[in-house]
Amino acid sequence: MKITPRDHVKFEPDRMAKIGLAGTARVQLDLYCLKPGQAQKLHAHDDQDKIYVVLEGRARVRLGDAEHALGAGEAVLAPAGTPHGLENDGETPVVALVVVTPPPRHAR
Repeated sequence: MKITPRDHVKFEPDRMAKIGLAGTARVQLDLYCLKPGQAQKLHAHDDQDKIYVVLEGRARVRLGDAEHALGAGEAVLAPAGTPHGLENDGETPVVALVVVTPPPRHAR
């Protein structure tokens, strides 16, 4: 499946836009679009890893007690259990590709 993330960019007026691009039983691919001042709340997943890849703009990513400024072409990994969040504290829009591992399937 070929995906062109730029074809799916859209911004919401009052919150970060999260656009699902693709997924399988093992991985999920999303696009996050943030206007200046928008942010994803700090949160954690006990059983999921997350990778943020900035495609456009500059974003600030919080990983636990650390903060990372990311520009286009830069990425960070939030291991399972690590509090994380994304913020656009700049003056231009941010577009980020986000890869998330799904929670493990529980035996029934």
